[in-house]
Amino acid sequence: MADARTSAHKFIAQNRKATHDFMIHERYEAGVALVGSEVKSLRDAKVTIADGWAEIRKGEVWLHGIQINEYPQANRDNHQVDRVRKLLLHKAEIAKLGAKTRERGFTLIPLALYWKEGRVKVELGLATHKKQYDKRAAKRAADDQREIDRAAKR
Repeated sequence: MADARTSAHKFIAQNRKATHDFMIHERYEAGVALVGSEVKSLRDAKVTIADGWAEIRKGEVWLHGIQINEYPQANRDNHQVDRVRKLLLHKAEIAKLGAKTRERGFTLIPLALYWKEGRVKVELGLATHKKQYDKRAAKRAADDQREIDRAAKR
């Protein structure tokens, strides 16, 4: 039986715009290779993942566009803010994601960055970009559901 500490995730950052702009088909959890000052900065939640994306190159997954701000106490040993970070996945998962991303329209985007058992994890989404009419339909469905909930309350 897992205790409460291991089952709960402490979110560092979430990409809320991702579900608006993309249709998420599958979700994957990956570890992130970080340096010490990045971990300290993540503890202060000094990160932006909204413009992030991942690519598969030579059998490895790399995370681009994530900005982890510098840690002020790290002085000269600080990290680069927008460096490319390696993601840690099993070979089978990388092969499956590689096959999917080679298909037309699929991309890997970070959905959330969180702590799990003392380690930083990123939730990747295998996604396709939504068309404008899909966004309108989703908004209309949410509005309709809100009206139904309001009517049921009365």
